[in-house]
Amino acid sequence: MAKFETLRLEIEDGVALLTLSRPDKLNAFNTQMLKDLIAAFDATDADDAVRAVIVTGAGRAFCAGADLSAGATTFDYAARGGEDQAARTQGGVQRDGGGLVSLRIFRSLKPVIAAVNGAAVGVGVTMQLPMDIRLASTEARFGFVFARRGMNPEAASSWFLPRLVGVQTALEWCYTGRVFPAQEALDRGLVRSLHAPDELLPAARALAREIADNTAPVSIALTRQLLWRMAGAAHPMEAHRADSRGIQARGASADAREGVTSFLEKRPAAFPNKVSTDLPDIWPDWAEPEFK
Repeated sequence: MAKFETLRLEIEDGVALLTLSRPDKLNAFNTQMLKDLIAAFDATDADDAVRAVIVTGAGRAFCAGADLSAGATTFDYAARGGEDQAARTQGGVQRDGGGLVSLRIFRSLKPVIAAVNGAAVGVGVTMQLPMDIRLASTEARFGFVFARRGMNPEAASSWFLPRLVGVQTALEWCYTGRVFPAQEALDRGLVRSLHAPDELLPAARALAREIADNTAPVSIALTRQLLWRMAGAAHPMEAHRADSRGIQARGASADAREGVTSFLEKRPAAFPNKVSTDLPDIWPDWAEPEFK
């Protein structure tokens, strides 16, 4: 199993638990965490044994935002230079590190569940937005604090956040930069459910198990692509084209035969297809937009 400096990745019975692990720094996001998160999602995508991913934090926080130990130059990566700048520079152009992580999670082939155990501020909350389902501890707190630090929303959150909670709520949270409680996150639709601290991970695991034990991995990968990619589609015809290609490919698959047969025989399905080898390409016109 891969080892990381700023997080732990544990895989058990089809569920990957990814724990942000800088508890002495409230799991603050730094350059190494940027690299570790991308590598961790590369690992879970490549492992057919992984059916779902849970992301949580070690200690009291989920992630308290960017590591501010560099002081006034925290966000001036050109001034900081070295690895901090290099990790965010591609093709000679500087890119937002949180955005690199969010876009990698957006491309995940496995469902991603956030188990928000504590403070989730700045990139600590924006990195959650491309995750699929967010569960939170009653002790969790959230904050889009960028304007209070002289910054702007990042990690592609201006695309994700309004789609989750609506433009009005997104603007209010980003304009005020205030830290708000888990109950408000639930009321506004940011999180799916609240749990007592000691019940949070069991609830996340139960949800992951429901996915892992009952569904076809290739179908889940296609479903995730369909719902996320179509969130920005210009017309339902784009979804219809992709749906139709998927139905054609999946309908002729061993998974579909097993799904129907197991239902008729009243037994659990044992889906044979693998994401690594059997995921059909239903996106002949899809191209990852270039960063310019």
